[in-house]
Amino acid sequence: MAETRPDKKLEPWRDRDIQPYIRIERVTKNFGDFTAVDDVSLDIYRGEIFCLLGASGCGKTTLLRMLAGFEQPSSGRIAIDGADMAGIPPYRRPVNMMFQSYALFPHMTVAQNVAFGLKQDRLPKGEIRDRVAAMLELVKLTALGGRKPHQLSGGQRQRVALARSLVKQPKLLLLDEPLGALDRKLREHTQFELVNIQEKLGVTFVVVTHDQGEAMTLASRIGVMDHGEIIQVGTPSDIYEYPTTKFVADFVGSVNLFEGRLVEDEPDHVRVECPELGGCFYVDHGVSAPPAATVWVALRPEKVFISRESPGPGPDNQVPGIIKEIAYLGDLSVYLVQLPTGRMLRVTRPNVRRQDAAFDRLTWDEQVWLNWEASSPVVVTQ
Repeated sequence: MAETRPDKKLEPWRDRDIQPYIRIERVTKNFGDFTAVDDVSLDIYRGEIFCLLGASGCGKTTLLRMLAGFEQPSSGRIAIDGADMAGIPPYRRPVNMMFQSYALFPHMTVAQNVAFGLKQDRLPKGEIRDRVAAMLELVKLTALGGRKPHQLSGGQRQRVALARSLVKQPKLLLLDEPLGALDRKLREHTQFELVNIQEKLGVTFVVVTHDQGEAMTLASRIGVMDHGEIIQVGTPSDIYEYPTTKFVADFVGSVNLFEGRLVEDEPDHVRVECPELGGCFYVDHGVSAPPAATVWVALRPEKVFISRESPGPGPDNQVPGIIKEIAYLGDLSVYLVQLPTGRMLRVTRPNVRRQDAAFDRLTWDEQVWLNWEASSPVVVTQ
């Protein structure tokens, strides 16, 4: 029987009575003088799709390999389903791993590739046949069971690798850049397929990726990594809307990031003076910082309103500018607006009506006004 996947809305990580399925406690991994993973502690819950997100070399794949048992921690502890994994080899862990390269056997058919691990475990032929058939049906490859890998598309090979990983019914599946070899459109389609398969089976997924869009689509929670450390853990909306550091704000999505000085700090609002803005941000939340502290304000491009008309009385949260660059992307347009200070501010606007593409368009070198709501900026102190 497949494990029951917890309802995303229940958010098990917020329930203190639910025990984590994976517990990583102060894990460090050194390669000589280089520290790849630095004192990481992390809890992952049963049925989650948890994404480790970060740039190349940040330590995410090393952490994944320690979960799989291919690397041993230099210090710290990893437990899966309450069992300490110290000294447990990969083949004895309730884990399977899907690699970016897929590593399919070219001389075997699709069905033989999926069945390979079951044959190694010497399962009865009838059980192997039934489990392979069920898995091929799940990944929609029943009709292609007799083909060889070179006769498949990239997306089909990805699904074969996924079926081979899942047919052994692991409690935990580790995926290292699973969609990296696919083109953009196929990758977006396969992301939703992967979520649907995971929901049906209830297997816990831990996914390593450098692709922010992939992490936002797949994950119930994301752990952002940098230089071997977990910088922030949260739901995709937590990470995007409420970054806790300027690194996370800058790394996840597009952002306008301003350095400024705290000139007013009340429990329900702050004002931040930013020379590059040429004015102040008024933000409707407080921050923990000393008076006149240096802080950073993160403002997402889609939170900025752009128009020819002045938004009215100010002076905060509005600024004039001149459009210097425009990119028409179909569903939205991107504007780079030069402020009087010389700073460029990025603005996106959805093209909600067809006539927006041909009529009443904002154009190059046009004078415009930018403004935003007090709830839109986020103030970070590090």
